[in-house]
Amino acid sequence: MDWIIAILVGALIGWLASLVMGTDARQGAIANILIGMIGSALGRWIFADVLGIGGAAAAGSLSLLGILWGVLGAIILIFILRAVRVL
Repeated sequence: MDWIIAILVGALIGWLASLVMGTDARQGAIANILIGMIGSALGRWIFADVLGIGGAAAAGSLSLLGILWGVLGAIILIFILRAVRVL
């Protein structure tokens, strides 16, 4: 059951980040899920582990704060993917 929730939250985070970055028309549901899940892990690592922002440890969880930190991490991931011309 945890995997289903992780996939759904990843899809939501990836979709919101793709709307913010303007890449929604170019990527499908699978890309949104992957970007959401990897972006959440990236956001947690950057903001919670490296910078020590306490609330960022919730990135990717099913809460408003977790979704916001996850979207921020996914936006950073989309920016990196654009820089290397993958997206």
